[in-house]
Amino acid sequence: MTITGLLSALLVGLVIGALARLILPGKQAIGLLATIAVGILAALIGTWLTNQMGIGNAEGYDLFEFIAQVVLALIGVGLVAGTLRRSKIKA
Repeated sequence: MTITGLLSALLVGLVIGALARLILPGKQAIGLLATIAVGILAALIGTWLTNQMGIGNAEGYDLFEFIAQVVLALIGVGLVAGTLRRSKIKA
């Protein structure tokens, strides 16, 4: 992976994760690095999933792929925030 690919993955992860945190109601007690990690993972899985379903665009970026990425990021941010909240309560 080139430096440009790495930087674009970080940027896409940040945007996808930030959108998920904005859409998800309530306060999410996760940091910036966790938001980026969830966003990058959601972007990768969303791209793979839409391509496997035949609705993704392998050459560019499309709306269905973006929606899948944001939905997966919403699920990921919710899971991470819920896990961190539970671990703080038990401690």
